[in-house]
Amino acid sequence: MALAPVVTFGLVIGSFLNVVIARLPERRSLWAPGSACPVCGTAIAWRDNIPLISFLALRGRCRACATPIPWRYPLVEALTAALFTLAWLVYGANLVDFVIAAGLLATLVAITAIDLRYLIIPDSITLPGILAGFLASLASQRLSWAESAGGILLGGGLFIVVILLSRGGMGGGDLKLGAMLGAFLGWKALLVALFVAVALGGLAAAGLLASGRLARKDAVPFGPFLAIGGAAALLWGDAIVAWYLGGFQP
Repeated sequence: MALAPVVTFGLVIGSFLNVVIARLPERRSLWAPGSACPVCGTAIAWRDNIPLISFLALRGRCRACATPIPWRYPLVEALTAALFTLAWLVYGANLVDFVIAAGLLATLVAITAIDLRYLIIPDSITLPGILAGFLASLASQRLSWAESAGGILLGGGLFIVVILLSRGGMGGGDLKLGAMLGAFLGWKALLVALFVAVALGGLAAAGLLASGRLARKDAVPFGPFLAIGGAAALLWGDAIVAWYLGGFQP
């Protein structure tokens, strides 16, 4: 399959993720009413709802009231399309594995945007995601059910320990996200995801503290770093684990 259909599919899913990001935390329906400008309330016509193209054609503004459209919308669409393209390059030989990878990546994009905006990771995403990841392991040849179950226990268990030791310094949403990643990735690749998340989170926190943009008592959402780690482990985790077990041989 050429990449064009994959990119188009990613843009369409990214457009839907923008609806999820805007409505799910506020417990609004994802299906009705249709999309409208949040400022003037004008319904968005189909021609103004084409991923990326409409944003560029409208120069980033509402056609009716000229209110700027948040950059989050095209960024989510472009990021989803880019991640789907990477997933196709890695898993395109197996359609089932590609669909599973695309589903996880789309979920992680939504979680990242929601956590950055609202500082929450919705249970309505992660709890079904744990079950979906376990069932996906049964449908895929990449993981056994035991590896998926081990990932769930490891992801959830580690965060329980962190929450207890930090006395609430990390939330239950991170725990459930860790368990969800374990279900999809298995316990080995989950370790890669956690390493990447901790390393990036530590670097980001250190940079923000040094720049004065973050105080020591300020909360830093860890969900986005877990999501980045999960995406990295999904796309390259097997290769990293094989390289590590092979004694760091190139």
